[in-house]
Amino acid sequence: MNPNPLVGAWRLVTYEAHAGDEVSYPLGEDASGYIMYTADGYMSVLIMAGGRANFASNDILGGTDEEKLEAASTFIAYAGRYEFLGDRVIHKIQTAFYPNRVGTEQTRFIQLNGDELLLTTPPMVIHGMSRSGRLQWERAAPRD
Repeated sequence: MNPNPLVGAWRLVTYEAHAGDEVSYPLGEDASGYIMYTADGYMSVLIMAGGRANFASNDILGGTDEEKLEAASTFIAYAGRYEFLGDRVIHKIQTAFYPNRVGTEQTRFIQLNGDELLLTTPPMVIHGMSRSGRLQWERAAPRD
């Protein structure tokens, strides 16, 4: 049985959204994040815009409505089980910042080249328009 090449931690290089010839950066060109795949079939992803402002309060559940709104609009997070199918991976979302994703399955098409991973989404609504996400990742640490 071949080992699963997704297992490990991956650092975000770029997050682009494509609609025809148009390319946009939903969280800015300086977005950062990680996606992690475990050997026992779990995954998680966290992506944020660069330059996010700190809240005035140090209360982890605090913040003004305006601060929370800004933070929410600059962050993507979900986790759950996954199924590696060679040319694609299915994320089976069990917990998510965006509640509509909980209980859904999200397909990501895979292009793997050594320590570089490109995940491409089927078309989805991003900023009110149908777009395909292209997320370029690099392995965060050497494989054991």
